[in-house]
Amino acid sequence: MHSGLDPNSLGTTTDSNGNTTISGSVGKALSTLFHGRQFPDFISDWQSLPYWLRGTLPRLEMQLEKERDRLALWVPVGVGMGIAAWFWLANSAFWIGFIALCAGLALFVKSLDRGGRASNALIWYLMLMAIGCAVMWMRCWAVAAPVLERPMVLSFYAEVEKTELVSAREVVRLTLATHEKQDLPSLVRINVPIDNAVTGLQSTNLRVGDLRAGTVIQLRARLMPPSMPSLPGAYDFSRRAWFMGLGATGRLLGDIRIVQAPPPPLWGPLSSMPQYRQMLSSHVQARMTGGAGAIGATLATGDRGAISDEDAEAMRRSGLAHLLSISGLHVTAIVGAIYLLVLRALALFPPLALRFRLPLFAAGCAAVGALGYTLLTGAEVPTIRSCAAALLVLAALIMGRSAITLRMVAAGALFVLILWPESLVGPSFQLSFAAVTAIIALHEHPKVQALLARREEKWLKRLCRVIAGLFLTGLVVELALIPIALFHFHKTGIYGAFANIIAIPLTTFVIMPLEALALLLDSVGLGAPVWWLCEKALSFLLVIAHYVSNRPGSVTMIPTMPQAAFGLLVIGGLWLCIWSQRWRIWGLVPVIIGIVVIGSIRAPDLYITGDGRHVAIRDEGGELAMLRTRSGDFIRTMITENAGIEGETMPLEHWRGADCNVDSCSVTIETAGRSWVILATRSSYYIPALALSAACRRADIVISERRLPHSCQPRWIKADRTLLNQTGGMTIDLENQRVETVLDRSGRHHWTRFTLPERQENQRIQKLN
Repeated sequence: MHSGLDPNSLGTTTDSNGNTTISGSVGKALSTLFHGRQFPDFISDWQSLPYWLRGTLPRLEMQLEKERDRLALWVPVGVGMGIAAWFWLANSAFWIGFIALCAGLALFVKSLDRGGRASNALIWYLMLMAIGCAVMWMRCWAVAAPVLERPMVLSFYAEVEKTELVSAREVVRLTLATHEKQDLPSLVRINVPIDNAVTGLQSTNLRVGDLRAGTVIQLRARLMPPSMPSLPGAYDFSRRAWFMGLGATGRLLGDIRIVQAPPPPLWGPLSSMPQYRQMLSSHVQARMTGGAGAIGATLATGDRGAISDEDAEAMRRSGLAHLLSISGLHVTAIVGAIYLLVLRALALFPPLALRFRLPLFAAGCAAVGALGYTLLTGAEVPTIRSCAAALLVLAALIMGRSAITLRMVAAGALFVLILWPESLVGPSFQLSFAAVTAIIALHEHPKVQALLARREEKWLKRLCRVIAGLFLTGLVVELALIPIALFHFHKTGIYGAFANIIAIPLTTFVIMPLEALALLLDSVGLGAPVWWLCEKALSFLLVIAHYVSNRPGSVTMIPTMPQAAFGLLVIGGLWLCIWSQRWRIWGLVPVIIGIVVIGSIRAPDLYITGDGRHVAIRDEGGELAMLRTRSGDFIRTMITENAGIEGETMPLEHWRGADCNVDSCSVTIETAGRSWVILATRSSYYIPALALSAACRRADIVISERRLPHSCQPRWIKADRTLLNQTGGMTIDLENQRVETVLDRSGRHHWTRFTLPERQENQRIQKLN
C-alpha cells in the first residue's frame, strides 16, 4: 500500500512487500526517533509505531471526539495565530515561507491521514493560520498610503474629513484630506488650539463647529511623520496611523482660513451624525458639571476628550477604565433596555400578544437601537465589534437558541479578524474578548452554574449568592486582563475586582438608565431632577475610582514584558477557557512558565530614546535618573512605565559619582562585579575632536543625538544618530550585556522608518540600478 509520500522526492526506496524506507540524513533522524526502525508506513504498518505514539493517538482521538462541539471555537484562534505570525516575521519572504510551510504541512498530514478527527483538526488549523497571514498581508497592502518622509513647515489647502474636540487638552483634532496634492500624504491630522482665531472669507470670527466635514480650508502647520516607539515595548502610533491611512501629524501655526463651505449633506441624518454627536456631548456636559459631565458625555456619545488626566488615570488604576470605552457593556445595556421595554410595552395589548411574535419585533427594535448607538458613538472598531456580537445574540433569541455562548464570541472575533485583522495586536481587541471569554467560560462551568442557579431561598441568601457571583466574575475578569494590561501598559490595578462589584451594576442599572431618561425628559423640559441624580451617581463612581486608585499597592508595575511570555499566557488562557473536559487543566503549564519568565525579568539599566535626546539610568533600588531635567511629561511617563517604576525621577547630575557639565554627563555604574562608564551628550555645541575622542576611549557606552565622528570609538556601544536611525530606541541590561532595540521588538514593517546600514543600503541601490 502506498503511504501517500512521493518515493522519489526524499530519496526513498520501496521493497517487494510495499514497505517504504528513507535513506540519507532524514532517514537516520527518523530511524532514531522510532528506536532504530526504518520510517514506517503510517497506514499499512501502524503496529510498527512506538508504543507511546500508538497509545497517545487513540486517546487524543477520543478526547477530541468528546470536545467535537468545541473545535469550531479554535477557528478564530488559528486565524489570529496567522495574523500574529505576520507581525512577528515582518518580511515578505518569511510571509511566503510561512504560508507555504502551513500549506505543505497540511498536505503532508493529509497524505498520512487515517480519517481521524485529530488529523482533520490539524489540517484545518494549519490552513487557518495560512489564511490569517494572507488576510493580514492583503489588509496591509489595501490600506497602504504615502507617509511624510521628514518634518516640515508649510502652508497648504485641505478638506476637513473629521473634527474631534479634545477639551481636556484644549485642542481640536482635524483630520484633513489633501487628495495627495501639494506633495503631501492623502490624509493628515492637525491639532488646533481651541482659542485659535478661525477666520472666514469675510474675516469674521467663526466657531469650531463651522469646521464641518467637507469644508475646504487653508492653513499653515508643522507636519511630521507618525511617531514610532521611542523604546522597545512603547506605544507604536506609526502602526496605528498606517492602518488609519494617516501620513502625517502636526500642529497648527497661525490661523485657519475657510476657503469653501461644505456642500449640503447627501444622506440626510446619517451624514449629520458627527454634528449630532458633538451637540449631544455638549448638551450632556452643560447639564452636569466637572468630571461627572465628562464621563456622562463619554457614556452617551463616546467622546472622551473632556475627561481630565487625573480622572482618566484614576479609572485606569482602579480597573474601571473599561467603562470609558464604548464596547460590550454599553451596547448590551442599550440593547437589553430596548428589548425589555418594547416587549413589556407590547405585552400590555392582548390582541398584539396573541397574534404576533413579540420577541421578534422587540429584537428588531433592539437591533435598530444598537446600530443607531454605534453610529452615534463614532462607529469605532470596538463599538462595531460589540454591535455585531449584540446582533448575533438577538438572532439567537429569535431562533430560540442559547444566546450567550463561546460560539457567539468566536463568531464575533472571526468577523473582526477578517475585516480588521490589525486589531488583534491592539489592547482594545485583546481586553474585550479576553473579558467576555473568561466570563462565559466561568459561567459555563457546572460548579459555577450550580452556585448561581435560581432556587427557592430567603432574600438574604439570594443577595449573598448574587454578590458572590459578581465578585467571582470580577476576579476572573481581572485575572484574564492583568497580563494584557501589563504587556501593553506595564501596569495594572489589583483591586479592580472589588471596584467592579459596585461600578458595573452602578453604571448598567443606574447611570445609563438615568441618563437616557434625562435626555428623553429634556424634550419636554423636565430633565433637571433626573440630571441631578445622574450627576450624583457619576460623582460616586469617580469617588470609587479615586479611592481605590489611591490605596497602597493599588497598582502593580513591571518592566517591559517579553513577547514570548505574553504568548505563553495567551495560549494557556485559551486552552483553559475553550476546552470543557479535564485536560483543560494542562493550560496551566504555559501559564506557569509565562509567570516564571515574567518574574525573572531583570529591568534594563539604561534607556535610550530613538532620537538620542533622552537617556535614563536605573539603579538596583528602582530609582531613575534622567539626562535632561526638562523632559516633557510624556517622555518621562513613557520611560518610567517601561522601567516599571512609579514615582518621580531625579536629574542625572545627582547620581552618585556623576560628572556633568553643559555639554555632557559621564556616569559610572557598578554592576555584575565590574564598572561601566557611560558618556552622554546633551547639547548641540561644538566639542573639540581630540577631547571627544579621548572621552570616548574612556567610556564603555557613548550616547548622543548627534552623528559622532569615526574617531569616537568607545569600548562597547556608540549609540549616536547613525546607529539609532537604524535600530530605534534601545534598552541595555549591563549585567547580562543584553541590548534590545525597537527594531528587534517590532521588525521592519511598512510603517517603520529605520535606515539600513551603509553596506546594505549600497547593495539595495546596486539592485535598483
